[in-house]
Amino acid sequence: MSEDDQASTDADVPAVEAEAGAARRGPTWVILAVVAAALLVCCCSAVLGLGLSWSVGLFGGR
Repeated sequence: MSEDDQASTDADVPAVEAEAGAARRGPTWVILAVVAAALLVCCCSAVLGLGLSWSVGLFGGR
């Protein structure tokens, strides 16, 4: 291997690592979005359930 071959090989390595880092960031955002959506669904469901229970008088205490 000549010095030119070694220089071109070294120049390719950071680009591959940068692409791997960018590829790793994509699924992280997807996971965070799924968790946020699940929390939103759970919170909305809890609020609707409490509202429905209150409206039919389950919290009346009589």
